[in-house]
Amino acid sequence: MNDASQGTGERAITVEEAIRGRKSTRAFLKTPVPRELIARILTTAGRAPSGSNIQPWKVYVFDGKVRDEIVTDLCQRYDTVGEGTREYEYYPTKWYEPYLARRRTCGWGLYSTMGITREDKAGMHAQRRQNYEFFGAPTAFIFSIDRQLEKGSWLDTGMFVQSVMIAARQFGLETIPQAALANFHEVLRARLSVPDDEIIICGMGIGYPDTSAKVNSFTTEREPLENFVTWVDALKPAKD
Repeated sequence: MNDASQGTGERAITVEEAIRGRKSTRAFLKTPVPRELIARILTTAGRAPSGSNIQPWKVYVFDGKVRDEIVTDLCQRYDTVGEGTREYEYYPTKWYEPYLARRRTCGWGLYSTMGITREDKAGMHAQRRQNYEFFGAPTAFIFSIDRQLEKGSWLDTGMFVQSVMIAARQFGLETIPQAALANFHEVLRARLSVPDDEIIICGMGIGYPDTSAKVNSFTTEREPLENFVTWVDALKPAKD
């Protein structure tokens, strides 16, 4: 294990490498992440842009005993009631193409990697349960914003969250962004003392990746450029 994975050094990594190599990591080593390193990553991410520089994001950070107690509470809740309900709609209320196909490809690709079949309900439950264990990450984040803020502030917070994930990779750390954690916002709100005037958006696990774990061999594909880019070489005539 190199010095970066011990939290004492940095990797020579370009921005392109940091972005292209980022993926959702679903198995972590138990190695603790120093709080000073977490603080450095969050300070760096705090340079993310926001409309009129209002910096709407809020972050709750926990590890050790606090993390373990939160995991126990979340898993007990999941085992009792299932997935729970967010305070907002993350996905469309009715799926349609091409997004439905992409979602299915991602989900079944992960299950296939882990040898979980469509009939294996227990296996699916156990895999989804790992969301509430932060996939074993030793440090966890919960992201929230003031409830009165609008969509622009959600976009800003998304850029902050992305910046956290990219900044972490310089230090040999990987992350798992988790909207599922908002399913049990009431548990997190009560245990972390999140005020009622904040809405919990998502969470994230962060730590040193377990590169030997089979689940971390799964990587999602990305759409080719022509599927989401329109090159505009001429304008339509202006209307009178």
